[in-house]
Amino acid sequence: MSSQTKTFTQWQQQANALHIEGRAYIDGQYQDSTDGATFADISPIDGRLLAAIADCDLTTVDNAVAVAGRAFATGVWRDKSPAERKNVLLRLADLVALHQEELALLESLDTGKTIHESLDMDIQDVGKTLRYYAEAIDKISGEIAPTGDDFHGMITYAPLGVVAVMTPWNNPLMIACWKIAPALAMGNSVVFKPSEKAPLTGIRLAELTRQAGIPDGVFNVVTGGAQVGQALALHPGVRAVAFTGSTQVAKQLLIYAGQSNMKRTYLEGGGKNAHIIFADTPDLARAARFAALGFCANQGAVCASGTRLLVQSSIKDAFVAHLIEEVKRWTPGHPLDPSTMMGPLIDAQHQANVLRFVDSARDEGASILCGGYADDRVVPGGHFLPPTLIDNATSTMTASQNEIFGPVASIITFEDEEEAIRLANDSEYGLTAGFWTPDIAKVHRIARRLEAGTVWVNHFLTRDILSPFGGFKQSGMGRDLSIHALRQYGEMKATWIALKDIDAH
Repeated sequence: MSSQTKTFTQWQQQANALHIEGRAYIDGQYQDSTDGATFADISPIDGRLLAAIADCDLTTVDNAVAVAGRAFATGVWRDKSPAERKNVLLRLADLVALHQEELALLESLDTGKTIHESLDMDIQDVGKTLRYYAEAIDKISGEIAPTGDDFHGMITYAPLGVVAVMTPWNNPLMIACWKIAPALAMGNSVVFKPSEKAPLTGIRLAELTRQAGIPDGVFNVVTGGAQVGQALALHPGVRAVAFTGSTQVAKQLLIYAGQSNMKRTYLEGGGKNAHIIFADTPDLARAARFAALGFCANQGAVCASGTRLLVQSSIKDAFVAHLIEEVKRWTPGHPLDPSTMMGPLIDAQHQANVLRFVDSARDEGASILCGGYADDRVVPGGHFLPPTLIDNATSTMTASQNEIFGPVASIITFEDEEEAIRLANDSEYGLTAGFWTPDIAKVHRIARRLEAGTVWVNHFLTRDILSPFGGFKQSGMGRDLSIHALRQYGEMKATWIALKDIDAH
């Protein structure tokens, strides 16, 4: 199924017919918060109310964790054979495929991302992630330690217990499943807190987990704001927190983990990523297409975005001319129109924050080549902002050092390879980086020195589940994706069996 198989009108009609669930999901059923509180989920497209969402209180969170803990203790999921857990997760992947259009529409209405990105990319990634970790379950085996003839030493992995998953609003279901799938694959129970700005697909996933055969209590969803995240991070019944979001919140979760039970924390924070264009780049037009993609995709709300464009001074004018032409393709429009490449920002507050960074660049001496203004005429009530290029920027400017999370990039020039590396690493973040050159020796030299968890060479913003994703420095700790992420959700255990009588020492 492709977003292009339906017209704008057909997608709108299908969206208007959706039934939207807004309650939390605990112990196999949807339910309100204990105190009955709700909050409004507003679409960033046009400002309309999508649903009243359960605003879970501490009692509701305690109940969800207790339910998940009891399910883990009984072994109803933990003790299933690897083949049984595998089959259930494969059924869940099938159900996601069956309901892919509904999930994509919920995602677009909730976040403002285009139906193309929701359906053709994110929801497909969800299915791929579920299948990958389902198939990995029975491929994980223990080890035998080389202990000699006196002992038999086994190295095995045991599930952690209750895992709290907290995710952002930019790719809600996709990033959630990057964490939920391996956590469930290892036999854990999960309490999932989706972003309060985009909770709809997480809530809908809960019912699909029940239909797939995941036992009651093993997967739960609690909705709400910061108070829910704090309660989960401080809860003694939670053994691990898997989080994607801002570095500021990630740091606070570390504090909460230390204040409570020293729970495991796997944290992906922000990024302010360098995209380097060297003078020997053979095809500047192609590099410009990737550069535009690298800061315009998903309205710029991508932690891996290349928002620091480092351009060698000798080719700056030529490259920028190509870049401006490419950026013109990213005109904001209604996200349910299959031809639209960019939707609105998540809300008015975020739009204002992005514009403040643009204003700061002007104040600090930069110039704005294009964009830099709110365009709420695209759809009345929406929060649109066209792609914005900041020219004559320096690495110390506010807009060059902070994650903006919008379609804004700073153009910074450099003279040589050493300066490019220094500027690229001049950030508290270290999530991704990319550069262009045909020189293979240069490729290896630079890739080794860039302080980033992912380095792209001669392309940008591509990713696959086969490779781990995460950051250096204040971009976080731990990894999503690949087989490496799976082992994070288990405790390594060493078991020593004496094969003969051993004297005590």
